[in-house]
This record gives sequence, C-alpha cells and structure tokens, in this order.
Amino acid sequence: MIDLESSDVLTSNYQTVMDQITAACQKSGRPTQDVTLLAVSKRHASDAIKSIHTLGQTSFGENYVQEGVEKAQTLQSLNIDWHFIGPLQSNKSRLVAQHFNWLHTLDTEKLAKRLNAQRPNELSPLNVLIQVNISDQDTKSGITLADVDALAQCITQLPNLTLRGLMCIPAPQDEATLKQEFLAMQTKFQQLKLQYQNQNNVNIDTLSMGMSADLSLAIECGSTMVRIGTAIFGKRTH
Repeated sequence: MIDLESSDVLTSNYQTVMDQITAACQKSGRPTQDVTLLAVSKRHASDAIKSIHTLGQTSFGENYVQEGVEKAQTLQSLNIDWHFIGPLQSNKSRLVAQHFNWLHTLDTEKLAKRLNAQRPNELSPLNVLIQVNISDQDTKSGITLADVDALAQCITQLPNLTLRGLMCIPAPQDEATLKQEFLAMQTKFQQLKLQYQNQNNVNIDTLSMGMSADLSLAIECGSTMVRIGTAIFGKRTH
C-alpha cells in the first residue's frame, strides 16, 4: 500500500502536469478537453496507479507486455483504458490483443493482421495508432510519413481494429526542428482525418505526441494526447 505522504506527492505531481496541459492549451487557444493525458505507468506499482486513478485519470500506458497484462488483471475492477506504447514483437501480439484497449506502435501490415485475428470477438475492436518514425532514427520503430497511407488502408479493412490516428517519438533536437516534425505529423493527421471521415471502423481523432520536455510545443502543434510518466510517478523503482 502507498503511504499518505507518497499519495500526497503523487497528487501534487499529477495536478502540476494537469496545470501544464491547461496552460499549454490556453497559450495555443485550444480547449483543455482537446488534450488527453496518458499516464505512463511502466515500472510503477499497481498501488500508484490506483492512487492516480482516484484523481480521475483513466488512461494508463505500459511499455512491457507481461507487466502490463499483470496490472490489467490486478486492476480489472477499475475503469481503466490500457494503452500499449512500447515496441511489440509478433510473438507477444496475442497478449496485447487480449488485454489492452489501445496500441500506439503499429507499424507493419503483418502485425495489423495478426492483431485483427487475435482480438477476441467479445471485445470491442482494438484502437490502434500508426507509429511514424518522424526523425528517421535507426534505433526507433515506425514508418515514414510516405508509408502511412498504405498501412492506414490495410488497417481500415480489418474489422477487429479501429484506426484512431498517429503517434511519434521524435529524436532529442533543437526546438525549431522539433516543431517542423510535429507540424508534419499534424498535417498528415489532418489528411487522414479528412480522408476517412465517413468510413466505418475508423475514428481518426488521436495524435499522440509530446512528453514532459516538449509537452507545450506538442500541444501547440496539434497533439491530442501527451504521454507523461516520471513527472507524475517519480523515478522508476526498478
């Protein structure tokens, strides 16, 4: 169990992040409700997630399949949307299909088809984001902006998946370059939104970009979901 002091710290941290999101939205002339906070809970205890959940937070992100599955099972009585945000190996796709509500890192047709086949019929379609390697990093997963259309077309033909938008993890770089990349993501996101606005099993409404260091800039450039971990939960314990 989390002690009172630790719970107070989590509450304070959470409120600080929410205030930062509000300030960034106001600065950009956007309604606060336009931006969802995804609390990245990897390597943090279920009790900490419970504590943040009591504050009204319902979206949590996990990077490691087995850890995320165990938390989803432990906390199944809570109203939580579980997002898988780490690289996904094909041999672990079934666990994500069975236990998560969202996948942020879809980047191949092969993986899309596996997830579609493995999603249990009694569950609603798995919400998926296409991961774009916007900084063209050798060490990052994701596809180029030029390849998004083909993968999007594939996903929209799979009934057990719902295409929700795009995600990126830019390289650390100067603000001007980062802004260019964020704006390129926003442009592609808007194109997809327009292209698929009347199609079933497609609901393009999510541009997942921005973390603690670049939250304000990401929101300025159209992000609808920011992924924040350490600023809420503190340093990971292991």
